[in-house]
This record gives sequence, structure tokens and C-alpha cells, in this order.
Amino acid sequence: MSPHVSVDVLICGAGASGLTLAIELARRGIRFRVIEKEPAPFRGSRGKGIQPRTLEIYEDLGVVNRMLATGGPYPHVRAHAADGSWSDAAAIEAAASSPAEPYGTPLMLPQFLTEGILRDRLAELGGQVEFGHALSAFTQEAGGIVATVEGPSGPEAVRARYLIAADGGRSAIRKALDIDFPGKELGVRAVVADVTLSGLDRDAWHRFGDGDMQRQLAVCPLAGTDLFQIQAPVPLEGDVDLSVHGIAGFVRERSGRDDIHVHAVHWASAYKMSARLADRYRVGDVFLVGDAAHVHPPTGGQGLNTSTQDAYNLGWKLAAVIQGAPAPLLDTYEEERRPVAAGMLGLSTRMLDAMKQGSLRRTREVQQLDLGYAGSSIALDAPARVETSLLAGDRAPDAMLRGAGGQPVRLFDLYRGPHWTLLGVDTSRTSVEPCDGVDTHVIGERDELRDSEGHFHAAYGLKSGDWVLVRPDGYVGAIVDSAHLPDLRAYMRSAGLSPRHATATTSAAA
Repeated sequence: MSPHVSVDVLICGAGASGLTLAIELARRGIRFRVIEKEPAPFRGSRGKGIQPRTLEIYEDLGVVNRMLATGGPYPHVRAHAADGSWSDAAAIEAAASSPAEPYGTPLMLPQFLTEGILRDRLAELGGQVEFGHALSAFTQEAGGIVATVEGPSGPEAVRARYLIAADGGRSAIRKALDIDFPGKELGVRAVVADVTLSGLDRDAWHRFGDGDMQRQLAVCPLAGTDLFQIQAPVPLEGDVDLSVHGIAGFVRERSGRDDIHVHAVHWASAYKMSARLADRYRVGDVFLVGDAAHVHPPTGGQGLNTSTQDAYNLGWKLAAVIQGAPAPLLDTYEEERRPVAAGMLGLSTRMLDAMKQGSLRRTREVQQLDLGYAGSSIALDAPARVETSLLAGDRAPDAMLRGAGGQPVRLFDLYRGPHWTLLGVDTSRTSVEPCDGVDTHVIGERDELRDSEGHFHAAYGLKSGDWVLVRPDGYVGAIVDSAHLPDLRAYMRSAGLSPRHATATTSAAA
């Protein structure tokens, strides 16, 4: 076995959560490796919906426009009746974008395209996925992890400060840690397949047999491809023929039509739906993210999004602690993310029950814009704020401002990047000591930024003298008034934000 190779973080699994975490670490200069046991990237569209909150995350990571250019909107649902008639209905509750919420509706983008774009972004930042490399063993020692990685050249010993289990619902790391994964099977087994076919228009999400679990069939055109995704419940037991011949016969039987022709199967799977949540997200220096921590039924398009946001939450905290922030910051990962996953399990399960009756309508609750961490141990409201206003722990809204020269400035442009952002309202920037890793801006009629349209006030509800500190992941860390600036300073110290000391300089007189 080769000598130990040292990294800060070893990520096992190169799905959406593993890639997001790798990007977060790469853009902060953290040493990491991301390994994937499969020899090549995943080819399927098990997940295909990118929710508005996740689009905001992808904007921060620098890939949202690539995704928007590649994918497309969800089509309307076309319900086909047995007599050949059909009716159309919206699959997703329409929502226009706004200054506070720039992405109003979900984007359809097959999982393999999403992950491809993330891999490209990781490569731009100097990282890569090591395919065909599997974690075969690991031990926790003082100061980190010693892992054995099996690759094409044989076993390799890797020492890492932290190990990340992004290895899916059957996570070997979770099992090795003996973390319970309680939940239940949901009594539904389904086929999902990406196919090329003819006989159906690409302008609709076609559904047959709604309300009858024995005959339901959904055929959805996959944006960004020439493929359709087939979804259908099947009996809990027995073999399922996933060949072209088998799926073609399946479609013919369920649809009652012989003019729909399946030409090729790009990827297919038969699986049983379950809802499970890990008892713990951390053991020592090992963390669970994504499906290793929670599995959902696919209804509502929550799985990939929840997994991505796990990594987004954990990434900046890992980097901060590696760079000197207090270690207890990492305890807030499970504190903040596990309740979110518990809620998503409930939502997805309720939507599965509705789907059994033929309902596919998705409302704001799936968009994840209202999820946050109010009540978190790293959320500070000083003084306490009324519940109807923006609170520490909430998602930080976007807003359109004007620079002092009249140019448009989006808050999200100010937030983009690995830094914290501190905003003061009608106050002096010198009232708060500058800190490394914190960008400070002041909003006021005579200041660098102007709330000329009132968008900032409408979204944040702050008054003169108030300060809001926004975390690197776009959530509000603290809101304080001028009387509580010592509390803000203490908060920043606890987050590892060190005061910026000016470098002494000398100059010669002319």
C-alpha cells in the first residue's frame, strides 16, 4: 500500500451533494479529494427538478445560467382518458419572479446533465472526480481519519481531517458507523426509465390511468435532451423487464395505444420507495450528506435539492473550521439540516399519497424558499424581532438597489462568493470593526447603496442603525440594532471572523 496522502477532506460519492461540497471547498482553497466507486458518471434522470432555492445556490456557485440554458420549464400535465380524450392542467403553481425571489418556478434538468455541469465547474476550480475509486475501510484517530481507497492501481492509504459520506441511500459509511436509518417502506414500487420514443408530443407531461395504481403511467419529455422519462408503479414483487421490448409492451398496455413506439432505453431502474432519516448526521470527524442521511419518495422533486443544500450548509462550515474557526460550528450542521430533512420526508410522503389519486400539482411548499434555520444556535436577533418580519436564520432575500452612481446592484451579486456580508442601514461603516472575510456595505440616501425602489426595506424590514450579517450560504446570521453592536461583535468572534488589522505603511514626503 502506498504511503499516506494527506488532504483536509475526503468526499466519498460524486452525486449532486458530493460535487456541491467539492465546489464549495475548491473555491475556498481547501485540500480535498472526491472519489466515486462507479467507473463513469451516472447516466440517468432519477432526479430532474431544480427548485428555486437550489437555483439561487447554483447562482452563487457560478452555474445557474448554464443550467437555465440547458434545461427548461416543466410542461403542463396532459391527462389521457380511456376513450382517447384528454385534458391539460398546470403541473406547477405559477409564480412570477420578484426582486426578493429571482427564480419563481422550478427548472427541469435531468440529473445527469446537472451533475455534468457541476463537474465542469469543479474542473474550472482545479478539482476532479476520481472515478473507479472506492473507500474500502477507514478508522478514526486523533486528529482525523485514515482511509483505504481502492483504485485501478491498487489500495492507497489516505489521511484526511474529515470524511464525508455522500455515498447514497445504501451508504456503506453510514452502516460502518452503525448509525440507525429508521423509517418505513411506503408500499410503492416503481419503474423509472429514460427512453427515446415516438408517438407523443414533447409539449406535455402525459399521464394515463390516473387514480388507478395498477394502470398509472407518466411519460415526461426531459428538457435538454431528446429523451422521455417513463414513471409507473409496478407490483411490489416479481421481475420487471427493463429491456426495450419489455418497456414498449408496458407502455402499450398502460396507455391502451399502439402508436407509441419505444426505440431505445438510455437508463432504467425498478425500485421500492421509502422514507428514512438517519439518527445522526455526524460521528466524530465523519459527516453524512444527501441520500446517505435521508431518502425520500421522488414526489415533489425534493431529494436532489435537499441533498444539494446539505452540502451547501456543510461546505462553508468545514472550510471555516479548517481555517481556524471554533470547532463547535460544525455541530450546527446536523442541528440545522436534520429538521429540514424530516420536514421534506413528510412533504414527499403526503405528495405520494396525492399522486396515488392522480394529483401531481405542486405548490410553493416544494420550492424550499421558505425553509430556514430560525432558532439555530448561530442565529442572533438583538433585540428579539416580531415573527412577521425577517428573522436571523431565514433565507436572505434578494433586492435591487442602486449604487451611488445610479447603477443597478443586486444583493445576490454582493452575496456571491465564499465571504460573509454585513449590511448597515443609514449608519456609519466605522461603527463596526472590519473583519477578514466580511464584505461591508451601507445602505442609505447618502451612502454607497440606495434603496430607491424600496425593495430592500420591503424584504428586510430594517430601520436606521440596524445591521444584518448574511452567512456565506445566503442565510441571515444576525440582525442587531445600534444598541446591540457588542452582541454582533461577539457573534462574529464566535464564527471565527477575526478583526482586520491595518498593515503599517510608511511613505516618504515628496
